[in-house]
This record gives sequence, structure tokens and C-alpha cells, in this order.
Amino acid sequence: MFLASLSVPSTLLICIAIAAVLVYVPFLLVGYARLQVGYDTSAPRTMLDKLPAYAQRATWAHQNSFEAFSLFAAAALMAYVTGQNTVYAVIAAIAHVTARLFYSVFYILNVPILRSLMFAIGSLGTATLMALSLVFGGR
Repeated sequence: MFLASLSVPSTLLICIAIAAVLVYVPFLLVGYARLQVGYDTSAPRTMLDKLPAYAQRATWAHQNSFEAFSLFAAAALMAYVTGQNTVYAVIAAIAHVTARLFYSVFYILNVPILRSLMFAIGSLGTATLMALSLVFGGR
């Protein structure tokens, strides 16, 4: 895998960039659906009720992605700054990014159990990076 062949610091930074892009992936469907129902530039936020169900779920996945990204970026930067050069940091970062991709897919497809599983895996990746940084930060 490409990310696994990079240095740990590079992997952490690239995962942050990928996670930032993944925030907007669900919004591509929202944009498409808005064009289908007629985009109202005077009140774009009131369009949610007019959108098809998949686009409403994509909106919620997009919003949740902002929340998850802020914690992940902080955790990955903590690991970067504290020099967490371990395979565990790489696994945690890649797990978060992968889980967040599938989180959006399962949210849009309305598969709640798998969406929740991806949320848990992504959150565990973030928590692992924070824990590594806090426990082993000075080493």
C-alpha cells in the first residue's frame, strides 16, 4: 500500500490531507441533488427538505465529517509533533481515513449498522493517535 511505504510523519500528514478531502466527498451528491430539484441561491439551507433521502443523508455525512476531521487532524498532528514513529500510528491514521470513506458510503446507502461500525473504527483510530501521543509523547 502506498501510505504504508512512506515514513510515519509523511503518512500522518497525507492522512490529514486525505481526511480533509473526504469531508467534501458526500457533498458532491448533495450538489448533484440540488441541481436536480432546482438550486435556490437565496436560501440554500432551506433546500434540505426538498432533497431526496440519499442527498439528505449525504448532507448529514458531510456535516459529521467536519466534526470527525477536527478531532482526527488534532490527533494526527499530536502524533506528528510528539514523534510517534510506530506502526500503530500508521495503522490508526490509515484506519481512520479508510473508515471515514466507508462511513459516508454507508450513510448515503442507509446501512446504519455498518455506518456505526465505521464511525467506531474511525474514532478508535483518532483515540489511538491521541493516546500514543499522550502516553509516549516524551520518548
